[in-house]
Amino acid sequence: MSKYTQKESGGLYELTDAARAELSSSKYYNEDLAPTPISERSWSTYHIAMLWVGMSVCIPSFTMASSLVVLGLSPWLAVFNVALGNILILIPIQLNSHAGTKYGLPFPVFARLAFGPIGAHLPSLSRAVTACGWNAVQSWVGGAAVVSLVASFAPAFGKMAAAPFIGFGIFLFITWWVTVMGSESIKYLEAVGSPVLIILTIMLFIWSIMLASSGGYSFGDLLAATTDMSTVEASGGFLYVFMGGLTANIAFWATMALNIPDFSRYAKNQKAQFRGQLYGMPVMMAACAFIGAIFAQATKLVMGTAMFDPTAVLPLINNHFIQFLVSVGVILATITTNIAANVVAPANGFSNVSPKRISYKVGVTAACIIAIAFRPWWMFGEAGSYIFGWLNTYGGILAPVAAIFIADYYIVKRKNIDVMALFQGKEGRYWYQNGWNVRAIIAWIIGFILPTLGNLGVTSLKWVAANGYIIGFAIAFIVYVILMKSETVSFISDEEEEAMTER
Repeated sequence: MSKYTQKESGGLYELTDAARAELSSSKYYNEDLAPTPISERSWSTYHIAMLWVGMSVCIPSFTMASSLVVLGLSPWLAVFNVALGNILILIPIQLNSHAGTKYGLPFPVFARLAFGPIGAHLPSLSRAVTACGWNAVQSWVGGAAVVSLVASFAPAFGKMAAAPFIGFGIFLFITWWVTVMGSESIKYLEAVGSPVLIILTIMLFIWSIMLASSGGYSFGDLLAATTDMSTVEASGGFLYVFMGGLTANIAFWATMALNIPDFSRYAKNQKAQFRGQLYGMPVMMAACAFIGAIFAQATKLVMGTAMFDPTAVLPLINNHFIQFLVSVGVILATITTNIAANVVAPANGFSNVSPKRISYKVGVTAACIIAIAFRPWWMFGEAGSYIFGWLNTYGGILAPVAAIFIADYYIVKRKNIDVMALFQGKEGRYWYQNGWNVRAIIAWIIGFILPTLGNLGVTSLKWVAANGYIIGFAIAFIVYVILMKSETVSFISDEEEEAMTER
């Protein structure tokens, strides 16, 4: 075949037709994992921004601030904590987006660059299983809205003990059906649905103010609330709560920091993906945090206890028509987030295990079935277990993977990728040691071991766990760069890239 395996246009690369034809028989290649052709990279800044708006406006986003208010922080401190955490996590998200846009690579294939074709299963499946857990949480939240929707015209249903589980099953099925329809259905769902979600967010904000007013409190009273030091001390102390909350907010999007190439691969150019994410995520998450904090503070003042989950108030809405509309809004808000963040990635991850046998649709089905095993009715418990248990634990495990990806792509490989070699197995330059890059695995383990032990109860590592994402990220980044200094086999020089690229 031709010496040219990839071609470039406007800073974007794609495989040549000859390269695709040769790879068609490779067990590491299928159409779902194939690099996105430049002609199919149609997502603009608006589409990327609306993707993030759709993912950000969801019940768990509101709980990031409301849970911190429950733990004793003031509304303003809770909002600051969420905003800072999302700005920090946007850094690895943006850095890992670059390769997806430049080369059209999905996350499982991008993972082969640092971990090897077989070793890539570890980070891919870790991210996939974590996403299944989030799929469970989101489907449980969406299921509560389904129950509320049905109860708006059949009140007896809402009182059934099995209703939450039925709602969970219905919502999970809807999630499965929309996802198997493909990327275009997701694109249009986000573009059309996201503006509606902004309206829903404003409605929750107004409801919180009205609730406070019904109890004799003004909006100023909500804003003037200070940190409840007795509650904070009972939760572990101010620094522990604040830093644990910050790590949890960083970890909230830790999964997307890995699989963001699954979406940035569809961007028209680097400017579209960069601006879309910059406009769509931090601002919307800060807005959700503010409303979540106001909601929690209003319920604390009027009801005596700060509420953690906004869906708990759905049954309290007396007007059935309004209850119906709000329930539809919550379902829409939850499903857009769930599909984009928690179903697409595990579907691709499972497909990557055996591309010839496991299709994207089979991967989607597996992601929905595994979600049931997570028992979300247990996971989505009180604020402390949600912050320090679920979020911080998986965040500490995934942080080193994001660090390794960034160190490998920018420092070791200098943003030069031989795309065809990612699908060639033993014949490719990224085969490492029998398909595994042992250096990456060592860096990963060294990065996550201490934060994970701290989250599992080792008292002496309590503060390491509270700062787990940042510490794990830094350790893995440094260790990987040091270990890869002597590795030259997988490196592609600028001259080599030019020789194999058709311009």
